[in-house]
Amino acid sequence: EPSLYTVKAVIILDNDGERLFAKYYDGSYPSTKEQRVFEKNIFSKTQRSDSEIALLEGLTVVYRSSIDLYFYVIGSPYENELMLTAVLNCLFDSLSQMLRKNVEKRALLENMEGLFLAVDEIVDGGVVLESDPQQVVHRVLQAAKEQIKWTLLR
Repeated sequence: EPSLYTVKAVIILDNDGERLFAKYYDGSYPSTKEQRVFEKNIFSKTQRSDSEIALLEGLTVVYRSSIDLYFYVIGSPYENELMLTAVLNCLFDSLSQMLRKNVEKRALLENMEGLFLAVDEIVDGGVVLESDPQQVVHRVLQAAKEQIKWTLLR
């Protein structure tokens, strides 16, 4: 049965498999311990693989790596891989623009607020809201301008 809830999780790991960012949208992995085990499992399966799609624990996983980061978008086993890949590419391209093509761990850690805003603009509660990186970057910049304005008014 078709559903708007296409994304179950968005995860970013470093090249040691440690979590830098994870946002789960359903109750598949309710505890942090279960999430960490799942993340280790994903990392061990994908770190030396050249493909971009995996099936793991009954879930569809699309992923890509960049320098010292691994980006994952997780969906149900029946989810359209192209839709999940569109979310993954939108996230990666948005971050690439915001970080001036320097998508690596140090730059990402220095700009985590931009990452949080970008993910929230792309996916909300598992529903894909946006797949155009230009729109995501524009909205993140607007949110940053609003934050600066309110900080200066205090």
